[in-house]
Amino acid sequence: MKKIAIVGAGPTGIYTLFSLLKLNTPLCVTVYEQAEEAGVGMPYSDEDNSRMMLANIASIEIPPLFSTYLEWLRTQSDAHLARYGVQKSALHDRQFLPRILLGQYFRDQFLALIGQARKQGFEVNVLESCQVTDVEATPDGVNVWAKGETEPEPFDLAVIATGHVWPDEDAASRSFFPSPWSGLMEAKIPARNVGILGTSLSGLDAAMAVAIQHGKFIETDDEQIHFQLDEGSEALKIVLMSRSGILPEADFYCPIPYEPLTIATEQAIEAAIEQGSEGLLDRIFELVVAELKHADPQWSDAVALETLTADSIRDAWFADREKHGPFRWAVSNLNEVERNKRDRRTVPWRYTILRLHEAVEKIVPHLTKKDRERFKVGLARIFIDNYAAIPSQSIRRLLALREAGIISILTLGDDYEMAVKEDRTVIEARGEVAYFDVFIDARGQKPLKTKDLPFPVLRHQLESAGEEIPDVGDDYTLLAPDYLRGRIAFGALPYLMHDRPFVQGLVVCAEIGEAIAKAAVQPASRVRRRLEFTDE
Repeated sequence: MKKIAIVGAGPTGIYTLFSLLKLNTPLCVTVYEQAEEAGVGMPYSDEDNSRMMLANIASIEIPPLFSTYLEWLRTQSDAHLARYGVQKSALHDRQFLPRILLGQYFRDQFLALIGQARKQGFEVNVLESCQVTDVEATPDGVNVWAKGETEPEPFDLAVIATGHVWPDEDAASRSFFPSPWSGLMEAKIPARNVGILGTSLSGLDAAMAVAIQHGKFIETDDEQIHFQLDEGSEALKIVLMSRSGILPEADFYCPIPYEPLTIATEQAIEAAIEQGSEGLLDRIFELVVAELKHADPQWSDAVALETLTADSIRDAWFADREKHGPFRWAVSNLNEVERNKRDRRTVPWRYTILRLHEAVEKIVPHLTKKDRERFKVGLARIFIDNYAAIPSQSIRRLLALREAGIISILTLGDDYEMAVKEDRTVIEARGEVAYFDVFIDARGQKPLKTKDLPFPVLRHQLESAGEEIPDVGDDYTLLAPDYLRGRIAFGALPYLMHDRPFVQGLVVCAEIGEAIAKAAVQPASRVRRRLEFTDE
């Protein structure tokens, strides 16, 4: 049988194994997982999350394995769900539930996958608490080294499914956490001045993780939430900060699966790309405008859409939020989206932007260097703001902390300075200086390059061929140098973000897993086009 290594047993690794089973070709598969339990995934593990932290995806959106997430939830006991603040009788497929529960679902599904694979004649080995230290492509296949082993294990294909990359806990101190997943969950945070860089869901989750050490959220029957501060914690002050000081909007109702676009179709996008890199961004923006005008002419007129460009649309998009202030806007937006959910009403312009982001992402590898930067600070910010809308429950908790006088927001602007000292972090922004006893960097995943790879031999092989960014084909197998082709499938999301800035989420993990599975049974895929960037 063909020997396959899957490095990482989070969602991408799980969906890859699931897709391999569907091919009905028995394989010898070894799954490497550095955590104690394979199949959970760091974003959903007990160690890296509190019960307060919500997954930003509902059951209806999660690609099912042997059962849907909702079906699995309904098999759990009332008592078990109640530990996470979930009522079994109130379950529905559009809920946002604690990340730890989603991790338990994936663990159960993973164990079922292993059992089913063996029934289908697969030979499966699961190595837990086993860190892969190196990967090497050879003329005959791939060598994989595990920590503590002196000799590598040979394979025909290695799947790199290592997921997001965060700084180790060793990089954290009592006063500074380089990410919310660098020891924050185990740390005792004093009731002092706490700064959090980032106002997305990760930043809000970090705030909740700190707050519940000093009080508790009390939810009333009418879904109102209040925060009760513990006696002796009156000095706790949490400041969320970002360049814009803007909060994300609450998740909105829309049809799922997504309805097709009318004007900015796949064919129209491809035709725009075929015309060449010069002017591509502006041609695509014309399609975006036409799609929005078709879907929501009233909103398009209200924002004077025809007068906007790929550069100015960002200012128009955030204008109302900047005008009204983050907390007033949060209240208004929360009321609106909850009303729309009750009425099952879709806001056409929001839904259109949501569907456009995946279609437009295809142009990124083909943009000139100048237009790639324009896209990054313009349209990309709008798409990210739209698809990164957060659970209403998170907004309610944020407003409860605001009502309790605990949390505030600092707008940094584009020109700010941060100095991390031994016992505090100092922020200088807009002519003012702020001091924080504890500081948490919650800005999310950054794109990574070949030089960041934790596998020295593979890193050298790629760098020797001049590959600053791992280049992959349609089945995610590495394309260069030539002797790597068909040997290594590269599904590690942070390294794909250069060409695919919106590559995130469980739907993408499932798509990557399905594409990678094909590499196990067929020749390496065609080259994915990446143009040489120019300054023009």
